[in-house]
Amino acid sequence: MKFLWDSALGLLVVTGGLLGLTLPFGKIATVAGVPAMVWALVISLGAGGVLLCALLLRGQRIRLTPHRLRYFFVTAAVSYAFPNLLMFSAIPHLGAGYTGIMFTLSPVVTLVFSILLGVRRPNLLGVVGIAVGFLGAVMVAGTRGEAGQPAEFFWVAVGLLIPVSLAAGNIYRTVDWPEGTGPIELAVGSHLASAALLLCGIFTLQGGGSLALVGGVPMVVVGQVASAAAMFVFFFRLQAIGGPVYLSQIGYVAAAVGLFAGTVFLGEHYRLLTWAGAVIITAGVFITTKAQSQITTKAQSQAA
Repeated sequence: MKFLWDSALGLLVVTGGLLGLTLPFGKIATVAGVPAMVWALVISLGAGGVLLCALLLRGQRIRLTPHRLRYFFVTAAVSYAFPNLLMFSAIPHLGAGYTGIMFTLSPVVTLVFSILLGVRRPNLLGVVGIAVGFLGAVMVAGTRGEAGQPAEFFWVAVGLLIPVSLAAGNIYRTVDWPEGTGPIELAVGSHLASAALLLCGIFTLQGGGSLALVGGVPMVVVGQVASAAAMFVFFFRLQAIGGPVYLSQIGYVAAAVGLFAGTVFLGEHYRLLTWAGAVIITAGVFITTKAQSQITTKAQSQAA
């Protein structure tokens, strides 16, 4: 366990795999009639509650300061509440596998944001990687979901907003990480803040009666809460040791799990162009990752 806790690659595989389970769980729940906002609440409240119990059992507590509160609520909105709402709204229209492909765009969008905000300057290889990833995204967007069931362009646009929101969260969490705060404390605070935001939205827009709909899928709720709680422990640890661009690559693993579960267990089918676009996006991300490593190596050599 200690080896996994200190291994960026191991954390990447585990975190991405657990994230990928959210896609089939979300499709099963939303098809059963659970509103997207309610299912997003299940994840945040469930994960936050389980991790809070773990934190308290270890004799620790959440320390509330203005900086931490700001971090909790901004992270909650940008990284959890909004992208989960987008994801669970889009899955019934696009399919779990297609929606999962959107996660693969997160590294490219994260690097673009890093460039725009001056966090990282690209070299020529980085620009090429971004261009390749964008080409793949255009190909995937053009297929509009499952084969024979093209979705409206509105839902494709909703799906494309997912990596944008995730990328913004990747950058923010790294830039504003509260000093001296551990990953579990940040996961608890951010998820409970997300649950509070989603509860306000549910009671305002849908009414409290919609919460009872989760009773129709009890085993899915248990599986989703367990996987989400485990994922976010590893998620914040990966953020701490891997950085925002490396962290964003959990989208590869999540997309693979989503596509596998969608095609094998949920009966989804996708056009060849969708698979080709996913491969091109992956190639683009590998190029941008290579470009990032070149920049890092150059900076280290200059510092030496």
